[in-house]
Amino acid sequence: MVRGMLRYACLVQVLGMGAALAQEPAVKLFKVITAKDEVVIGVTEPGASVENLAQRLVSAGQMTVWQYAVQRAADGTTVQAPLRQVAVLKSDTLRIEPYNPAPLKAVPPK
Repeated sequence: MVRGMLRYACLVQVLGMGAALAQEPAVKLFKVITAKDEVVIGVTEPGASVENLAQRLVSAGQMTVWQYAVQRAADGTTVQAPLRQVAVLKSDTLRIEPYNPAPLKAVPPK
């Protein structure tokens, strides 16, 4: 009886976490390095990777993405949040690499 209740409680917890995750898209951050500067960008597309971004940049010649920066959230915590939309050009890009914002949380664009 107790074991069944424990399983049910765990299932409810997992399903609740899944619903919370489904509401807010995950943001993957990447650093785009050019000859002049570095820009941290965020992508909310599922399956986003360095390879996918590089292929998209080569095929399209440019892509418009959100630039991310460290900001204060409404609750006072420090987060990586969208700053502005920027265009990344194939001719200016030297390298794209994954960016880990830890310990900060990356907030999706609104």
